[in-house]
Amino acid sequence: MHAVAQIWSPDSWRKKPIVQVPAYPDPAALAAVEKRLKTLPPLVFAGEARNLTAALAQVSQGKAFLLQGGDCAESFAEFSANNIRDAFCVFLSMATVLTFAADVPVVKVGRIAGQFAKPRSDDNEKQGDVVLPSYRGDIINGEEFTAQARVPDPQRMLSAYFQAASTANLVRAFATGGYADLSRARHWFLDHNHPDLERRYNEVVDKIDEGVDFLRTFSLANAVKQQTSRVDFYFSHEALLLPYEEALTRQDSITKDHYATSAHMIWIGDRTRQPDGAHVEFCRGVKNPIGLKCGPSMSEDDLIKLIAVLNPKNEAGRLTLICRFGADKVGEKLPRLIRAVQKEGANVVWSSDPMHGNTVKSNNGFKTRHVERVIKEVKSFFEVHRAEGTHAGGVHFEMTGQDVTECLGGAQAISESDLASRYDTRCDPRLNASQSLELAFLMADSLRAERMKGAGLAQSA
Repeated sequence: MHAVAQIWSPDSWRKKPIVQVPAYPDPAALAAVEKRLKTLPPLVFAGEARNLTAALAQVSQGKAFLLQGGDCAESFAEFSANNIRDAFCVFLSMATVLTFAADVPVVKVGRIAGQFAKPRSDDNEKQGDVVLPSYRGDIINGEEFTAQARVPDPQRMLSAYFQAASTANLVRAFATGGYADLSRARHWFLDHNHPDLERRYNEVVDKIDEGVDFLRTFSLANAVKQQTSRVDFYFSHEALLLPYEEALTRQDSITKDHYATSAHMIWIGDRTRQPDGAHVEFCRGVKNPIGLKCGPSMSEDDLIKLIAVLNPKNEAGRLTLICRFGADKVGEKLPRLIRAVQKEGANVVWSSDPMHGNTVKSNNGFKTRHVERVIKEVKSFFEVHRAEGTHAGGVHFEMTGQDVTECLGGAQAISESDLASRYDTRCDPRLNASQSLELAFLMADSLRAERMKGAGLAQSA
């Protein structure tokens, strides 16, 4: 790995080519908002980001598993304590199933408290004879199909900041204030309309309770309480809107390193991963854990070049490769990338995003995803890593705690005719609570198989 010699600063991205950038009509208004954001408190702290890097280093070594997920795009209109709580419950229930199956810690990273901006395939949207700029997320413009709503407004960055701060504050309270205590695990299950799924979940909780009670018989109650009464939970989003990211970059008073304090982890999208582009330039200089989306067009040479730029010191936990190929392309695309990374000796976390490569349009016009295709990509991801002798380190889902009907299939057997009943997403279709937990059980089976295989190899040795 070769270090990158160019001088970096929080604004050096401004000298690089940039894509997926909104055209703000009033530069002075934009500058005023950026100035205001620079005076506001950080949303996360450098020490927390370092803790996440350390946790992800454990993932890269197969000693932990990454669960990353949340809303496609957070909404100003749907912002509420109940929605945040329900999303947190889905996370906790999935993590409970995965931790029990894998017998390793689950690193919990939400797409929350900052996931407002969305890349778009087309700069414009057409409805009938009317063409308007595309909706790019509430932090940039409005979803309503009107000329006024679609004008990028920098004041939305301030609204996004304050909503992110409120969200982070509530999630931290849930994570450390007793709501995440393992004794409440039965209450994290949200969908009581699917008794088979509820039974499977409660069986896991029963076994966990038995283990906890067993430890208490040895006068370990206080130690057990310390380990089960709270969780570490981290925030992440795509670092798409660089004026916002730069304005929330701070220099750590201890290490003097720069951190993006908008989130613990930020990632670079498949549309903005140009090695000489602005988004890569910004992300290479901050010390947060960085994610890199790897789509079907990613070549081995491009990936190695990006790894060298983003992680020149080859630090474990620094870089997570989030693979989004599509169910039919994993077997072809992923092995070549794994072998290239292995040859380079690069420390990375391998994570599967089975959502973005499996988006289709239904016959009745809805953007959707088939749960069966999502499952197929996750299974293929695990199978490829098993064959290559590497760690399937994590998953990255778009999901919600709401009872939506946006993805086809699953326990609810959602059909195309059901999509219109509760299709609430601002951009991409999300898994609902039941579909998310179904996938957790699927991954649990794969992780359990890996654990048993590892135990068998250890015994034979």
